[in-house]
Amino acid sequence: MKTNYDVIIVGGGPAGSIAGKMIAESSVSVCILEKDRDIGYPVRCGEAVSEGGLRQFVEPRDSWIATKISEFRLISPNGTKIDAHLTSQQGFILNRRIFDYDLAQIASDKGTEIYTKAYVSDLIVENNKICGVKVEHFGEEKDIRAKLVIGADGVESRIGRWAGLRTQLKMKDIESCVQYTVANVDVHPNRIDFYMGETYSPGGYLWVFPKGNGMANIGLGISGKFNGQKSAKKWLDEFMDREYPNASILTTVCGGVPCAKPMKNPITDNLMLIGDAAHFVNPMTGGGIISAMKSGWIAGQVASESIKKNDTSAEQLQKYAKEVKKAFGDNHKRFYRIKETISEFSDADLNGIAEKIAKIPVGNRTLTKIFKAAVSKKPSLILDVVKVFTGI
Repeated sequence: MKTNYDVIIVGGGPAGSIAGKMIAESSVSVCILEKDRDIGYPVRCGEAVSEGGLRQFVEPRDSWIATKISEFRLISPNGTKIDAHLTSQQGFILNRRIFDYDLAQIASDKGTEIYTKAYVSDLIVENNKICGVKVEHFGEEKDIRAKLVIGADGVESRIGRWAGLRTQLKMKDIESCVQYTVANVDVHPNRIDFYMGETYSPGGYLWVFPKGNGMANIGLGISGKFNGQKSAKKWLDEFMDREYPNASILTTVCGGVPCAKPMKNPITDNLMLIGDAAHFVNPMTGGGIISAMKSGWIAGQVASESIKKNDTSAEQLQKYAKEVKKAFGDNHKRFYRIKETISEFSDADLNGIAEKIAKIPVGNRTLTKIFKAAVSKKPSLILDVVKVFTGI
C-alpha cells in the first residue's frame, strides 16, 4: 500500500470495482480499501439483476448465475396469483459472493490495487480540503493521500457524513430487511414470486428468488413506519412457518435498504459518493446492483477526466451528478412517486387491483400494464409509469 494515489475508493462492492476498473484503464493510479476480509462477503442482497442491465458493463459468466428467470408472480393478500412472463429480457439470480469477487479481480487486472481488512477511520482534511483517508490495515494505522476520494461504502456511508453531505434518510424511506437462504424448498426454478400487502410485509413486499437445486432466497422488507408493530424477522418467520415449514435455513442476512429518492448532490470538492452510499437504489424494488454499477461506471469516467485536468472541484465533479440523473436518477424519482402511492394501499385495495389484472390475458400482462392498473386510482402517475417502462 502506497502513501499516495490519484484516487482512493472506499468499498469493494460492484460500484467500487467498476469505478476502479474504469479509472485504472485510464492510467490513473487507484486503490480500493475494503473493510471486510473478503470481497463479496457477507452477502446482503436478494441477488436479482436483469441480463440487459448486467451486459452494459460485463459479459456474464456462468459461475455468476445461480438461476435464469423468465417469469414472475404477484400474490395479493387474499392469495390471488398474477403470473406473467418477462418479455423483453430474462433475469438472473446471482451468486453474489462469486460475482463481487470476480468484479474485483477484473478491476485488479486493469491495474487497481485492492486491499482487504483495510478499515477507513476518517478523512484527511487540511485547510478545509479533503486530501485522503486514515486507514487501519492489519493493525497498522496509515495516512493515504489522494486527489479524489470515492465513497462506495454502502447505505451506512461514513465517508458521506464525514464530508458533510446530507446522507440522512427519513424513517419511512428505509426498509428493514431480512433474508434467509434456504434449502429443501419446492419453488418454481425460473420464476420469482412477490407477496404484497400488510398480510406479508407492511409497506414493502416479500420475495422468493429461486437459486436452483431446491434452494431459494426468501426475504422481506418492511417500511420504517411499521417497525414498531413487529420485527422484519418475526414477519418472515411467520411466513416460513406457514409456507415452508420444512426448509433448512443456511444463511441469515439483515440490514437497512434505502428506498428513497437519489441524493441530489452526491459530491463535494475532492469527493464523490456512488452506489448505495448515494441512495442509488430503485425505491420501488430495493434493487441496487445495476444502478450501483452504472454510478461506478460514470464516476470512473469523470474521476479519470478530472485527475487529468488536475481539477477535482465540486464544479468539475458536477458532471457526474448530471450524468447519473440522466442515466437513472429521474426514473428513480418516478419510481419513488409510484412507491409512495402503492404503499398507502390497503389489503382490500391490493386485492381489487389483483382481480383487475387477472382479467388481462397472461400473454398480454406486461409490467407497464400491471403498473398502470396499480396506479389507476391516481391517474397523474400513469405518465410516470409510461416514462419508466418506455424510456421516454
